[in-house]
This record gives sequence, structure tokens and C-alpha cells, in this order.
Amino acid sequence: MRAVGLGAIADLGFIGLGDSAPDAHPAVITGYRAARHRPLTRGQKLSDKALAAVRAPVEHGFAHLKNWRVLGKIRTDPKWATALVRSLLVLTNREVSR
Repeated sequence: MRAVGLGAIADLGFIGLGDSAPDAHPAVITGYRAARHRPLTRGQKLSDKALAAVRAPVEHGFAHLKNWRVLGKIRTDPKWATALVRSLLVLTNREVSR
């Protein structure tokens, strides 16, 4: 991802993927995980909270898309599938915003 200039914000399951040289831009940004004898600092907690705020709308979008069972049966051209997902997101957003 780094080679093509892309990045991602991930959950704690992806810790370690973003580790690189100190001067390199991380490809995967994750939060901090507390250890048994090493609690998080105030700054780490604030960082985790900011990342969670960015990830929440995306996670909610995926949760709403799972309600559309047709997505589990897609066996077609990826271009058509992308158009379908975009259409379902529009419908979901209209439904949620009511």
C-alpha cells in the first residue's frame, strides 16, 4: 500500500502492520493496546478515541450493508457490484437519516 501511496485506518487486530522506519509514512494506522502491566497514557487514549471517531461511520456503513442480503450472493462483474453497493448505500443513508 505504501508503494502506491495508499493508507488505511484499522482496528487493533492489525497492530504491527503499520510499524516501519520512524521517518516513513505508515501504510496502516492502528490504535494503541494496553498491556497487563503497562496502561495507556493519556495521549494514547486520546489518539485511540480520535481513531475510533474516524472509523465509526465506516463500521456503521458496513453494518447497514450487511442487512442487504443480496450482497452475499453477488457473482458478477466487480463494476456492477460497485454500482450496486453505491446504490444500497444511498438507500441505507436515506433510511437511517429519516
